Amino acid sequence: MAMGAVLSSRSFASPFSSAQSHSRSTATARHQISGRVQNPALESSSDLLKISNASIKRRVLSRIECFRTSDPVVGGWLKPRRWQNSTATTSESAYVHPEYRLPIRRRADCKAEQYGITGSPFGPSEGHANTILVGDTGKISPWWQQFPRRWTIVLLCFFAFLLCNMDRVNMSIAILPMASEFSWSPATVGLIQSSFFWGYLLTQILGGIWADRFGGKVVLGFGVVWWSIATVLTPIAAKIGLPCLLITRAFMGIGEGVAMPAMNNILSKWIPVSERSRSLALVYSGMYLGSVTGLAFSPLLISRFGWPSVFYAFGSLGSIWFALWQIKAHSSPHDDPELSKAEKRHILGGNALKEPVTSIPWRLILSKAPVWALIISHFCHNWGTFILLTWMPTYYNQVLKFNLTESGLLCVLPWLTMAVFANLGGWIADTLVQRGISITNVRKIMQSIGFLGPALFLTLLSKVQTPSMAVLCMACSQGSDAFSQSGLYSNHQDIGPRYAGVLLGLSNTAGVLAGVFGTAATGYILQKGSWDSVFKVSVALYILGTLVWNVFSTGEKVLE
Repeated sequence: MAMGAVLSSRSFASPFSSAQSHSRSTATARHQISGRVQNPALESSSDLLKISNASIKRRVLSRIECFRTSDPVVGGWLKPRRWQNSTATTSESAYVHPEYRLPIRRRADCKAEQYGITGSPFGPSEGHANTILVGDTGKISPWWQQFPRRWTIVLLCFFAFLLCNMDRVNMSIAILPMASEFSWSPATVGLIQSSFFWGYLLTQILGGIWADRFGGKVVLGFGVVWWSIATVLTPIAAKIGLPCLLITRAFMGIGEGVAMPAMNNILSKWIPVSERSRSLALVYSGMYLGSVTGLAFSPLLISRFGWPSVFYAFGSLGSIWFALWQIKAHSSPHDDPELSKAEKRHILGGNALKEPVTSIPWRLILSKAPVWALIISHFCHNWGTFILLTWMPTYYNQVLKFNLTESGLLCVLPWLTMAVFANLGGWIADTLVQRGISITNVRKIMQSIGFLGPALFLTLLSKVQTPSMAVLCMACSQGSDAFSQSGLYSNHQDIGPRYAGVLLGLSNTAGVLAGVFGTAATGYILQKGSWDSVFKVSVALYILGTLVWNVFSTGEKVLE
């Protein structure tokens, strides 16, 4: 990759003079710079930049900025230390040693900002006394080629999850005109809504096995294409008949079921531990923003073009994503020919890449206490989360007396809150890791917030008297819940990076089951009791999850 440098100087009272020979007997003091950088490490005095004190009455600091397009890890800019002041008063020459690390370069463009002299003053064949062999400025890569490859993978996963929830929530809006058109009963509507989870549950563990064996790129790409096709076929299936629609929705669940395990697998190979929380928080915030986008645009499309347009529009976006995924994504750093050595070294941290998994050591995995801590905590977490997200419109309508339009708008607020706080929690977690806090303690702190925060605000929710305070408690509950992205959702890669897909498949299966059973149990509780009883069950499970997590979880690798 091409590299270049810009040297800017305000150190001297005159612009760069033409090349002249140095002589100790010269009576006239000229301001000139000569020297060559032949090696990035400047060792001897002959390699130093010599400035005569006799010819310089006052010297100000100079600076050098070297633009490095070959090392995206450090953000592209390498700033050396400033030159040391020349404080000697004798006639002896003072040496200025610019202490910085230079890549291998050939020449540089010079810019004397004080006098407006720009360009490359030295020809390729001119004398060595005036040529600074620093870099090749013929080709400077544009910024998008300098963007770290690992964060390209993260952004593509973010958009995959954005599409995932857009395609999932559109049915919750489109089901209203569909039920009217096809004369479906409430029981039939519930059956259609639940059919998605038939396939979703089926591929949680299978998706993790496939991702660990064949790579996250293949499996996630397959998942997006599969669920996008199922989304586009939904209007056709609905017009054919109810059984065909149920099968199509289950097929869509199969595609979305592999998304989380495959994403977890690919990020476990691409993201170093110091950036793990931020990357996962960004990807999962794609799910939250996908729900916001789907809930916002679905009514507009339905009102203008009819309910089938939602499925055609959202489903077709998957083809655009898949084209970019095929071009830019790779299952591991080892598979990417364009990855720089510096970024690869940063990702691996001195560890060698391991071969793909050929067999899953189920007995070993299930014998580890941290694995069971993940499974139980995921169940406790999703029980409360699914209840809030599924029953929230009903709570707003029946308890707070909001109309359906207001309930729909307020349903967007928790998703936005979760998107913001998930990324905030990721930044905090990675900062703590970089400052030397153990990964175990960071995971326990973040997940404790993700459990105890919702428990606190749900307890307050049953005490508040005004709708505005109830909405605030609900938003704060979901916002603190989002800290779990830097807790249990990041822990799969901590304890077993080679089996990250399988581990997430295991724990997320428990999480989905919690959503299914919790949603059904809430309906039963409301028939016999009140919303206070619903919240008390969720709070009890949050506290149980906190205890299990803090006793049995770890941030250390337990599966090789």
